[in-house]
Amino acid sequence: MALQRLPSVFLVFLLVLFGASGVKKESTLETMSDDELVNLVRTEKHVVVAFAQRDNDASEKLEDAILSLREDLVDALGAWVVKAENSAMARLYNPKAPNTPFAVYFRHGVPLLYDGELDEDLILHTFSNSKEPAVRELNDDVFEHLTQAATGATTGDWFVMFYGTSCVDCQRLQATWEAVAARLKARLNVARVNLELNGAATGRRFRVHKMPTFIFFRQGKLYRYPLDKLDVPSLASFATEWYRNARAEPVPTPLSPFDDLTQAIADWLRYTEWPWMVATGGSLVAIIALWAFCLRGRKKKVEKKQKKAK
Repeated sequence: MALQRLPSVFLVFLLVLFGASGVKKESTLETMSDDELVNLVRTEKHVVVAFAQRDNDASEKLEDAILSLREDLVDALGAWVVKAENSAMARLYNPKAPNTPFAVYFRHGVPLLYDGELDEDLILHTFSNSKEPAVRELNDDVFEHLTQAATGATTGDWFVMFYGTSCVDCQRLQATWEAVAARLKARLNVARVNLELNGAATGRRFRVHKMPTFIFFRQGKLYRYPLDKLDVPSLASFATEWYRNARAEPVPTPLSPFDDLTQAIADWLRYTEWPWMVATGGSLVAIIALWAFCLRGRKKKVEKKQKKAK
């Protein structure tokens, strides 16, 4: 009787063995090199990456959490779900803690940092509600129109990062700033202004002289973020409650072209590294101011003559 049952028992053993090996193959995320990851992010619309370290308990917990969510992430986002171990790119997306495990969700190449609790429901909720980048890009032409910072603020509160293309620290904060926007999405607007591209006049308007600078606009007042802590919880907390501890400043109206030019020259003189240029620049300011004054006077005379002719 036992001999008759042996083949079936052996068959069950083989099924369990091969089944276990099959589960083992599916029990880890695909590991990407940095070059492979760059190419994947460039070519795919949605990519979720677990940045981890080898032989690290916290990294294993992160991988297990992302792994258990893989099917949900694929179904909800159509995302590639992979991992990068000991990646040099970690500092680009989590500069404050590059050696700790964290996840990043890339939407059309734009990164969103997730470094919160390893709660699967929270991770899935955060990513599912952030299929598109949440940070608004503002410039000199649209800043006041969209924010209405000085004219009523009917579009709500705005938390704005002033950055520059050449600012390495600013570029590394992109994933963090997207995470702030995702966290505050239902409460206020999060945006950024490139001071080196098309937001220079806006930067001069608000006396922004370093990058990055964070300013919270609320009901005709502005509050400057005063801390060096540039993590998601600190930034988000400032915009929701801690701004009350900062000095409130009235929002200045947009500068006229002449005032903006004068401010630009003054800023250049103030922050120039060449003392000999300061003296030259001072003379230049006086010449420009005199020239502008003459133009204004000439314009008024022309207007008076036109009125008399009518």
